[in-house]
Amino acid sequence: MTVYIGNLSFDVTEDDLNNVFADYGSVKRVQMPVDRDSGRKRGFAFVDMDTEAEETSAIDSLDEAEWMGRTLRVNKAKPRRGR
Repeated sequence: MTVYIGNLSFDVTEDDLNNVFADYGSVKRVQMPVDRDSGRKRGFAFVDMDTEAEETSAIDSLDEAEWMGRTLRVNKAKPRRGR
């Protein structure tokens, strides 16, 4: 089960996300894509959780929440396109 988190502060780390999402269940993996050219974070991330119930709980609690000066966009990740 993968959750998409958008509108992240560029200061957020994988540990920050792991700590926040651990409140809602077991975090299997955190991915924070970076720009190929600059190496800078892109402002979004993906969190893999153990069950759909944990995923739903995190989405319901964190979508549109204020965190680190930003309003988060949290929803179920969509499959990658064109691959």
